[in-house]
Amino acid sequence: MINLVLFEPEIPQNTGNIARTCAVTGCRLHLIKPLGFDISDKAVKRAGLDYWHLVDLHVYENLRDFFRRTGAEDLWLATTKAPRPYTEAVFRDGCWLMFGKETAGLPAPLRDQYRDRCIRIPIRAGTRCLNLSNSAAILAYEALRQLGFPGLAGEGEMKGASV
Repeated sequence: MINLVLFEPEIPQNTGNIARTCAVTGCRLHLIKPLGFDISDKAVKRAGLDYWHLVDLHVYENLRDFFRRTGAEDLWLATTKAPRPYTEAVFRDGCWLMFGKETAGLPAPLRDQYRDRCIRIPIRAGTRCLNLSNSAAILAYEALRQLGFPGLAGEGEMKGASV
């Protein structure tokens, strides 16, 4: 099982998209407060997010609470400041993929502490970064690919059809 961790997410649509990725892949979703939006049942229903019941969601008061409750030993940090691409990472079952808030990324002390576990998605020079939900999907599917897509359907209804 892959764990997707959002540090202080600010944009509800990004978290909603990541929740949908978790719903269809079986990844766990971890949110570290403060959140820039409301995830109460009423707010989720109002937004028409009918897949939240499929999401294994965990919420933490802060970064210290997250580490205290999870341990998160096999942790990878996604950051545009990383020295190496995500394709060099070896993801294992139960790994943690952490993403920073949309406006500021992950805190520098955390990046420094896990420097050898910081990875990036290659982008063109002079550009900022990918959207948070796109980044989370790319890394989640790479981790799942490395693990052989456990628990996911390997074929669609067109199986056996020639191309």
